[in-house]
Amino acid sequence: MAGIEIDDTTVATLQALADEAGLPLETYLTRVAEEKQRERALAKGAEAFRRVISDPETVAAFDAEYGGPAQVAHAPQAA
Repeated sequence: MAGIEIDDTTVATLQALADEAGLPLETYLTRVAEEKQRERALAKGAEAFRRVISDPETVAAFDAEYGGPAQVAHAPQAA
């Protein structure tokens, strides 16, 4: 790896993980980096989603535009 110094223990661990996945180390690390980017994007999206749904006005506007949650009628159940 050009310009990156990693201690031998970490290299051995990464190599073992790559071997277990049946991939060359470089390919394995590329996939790990891509996975971490996806995780970060999902975390940002989840944060934005939580922010939006915590605003009652936004939720009300969404429900008005697209319909609120379906109301399920509960039938009496036999004992």
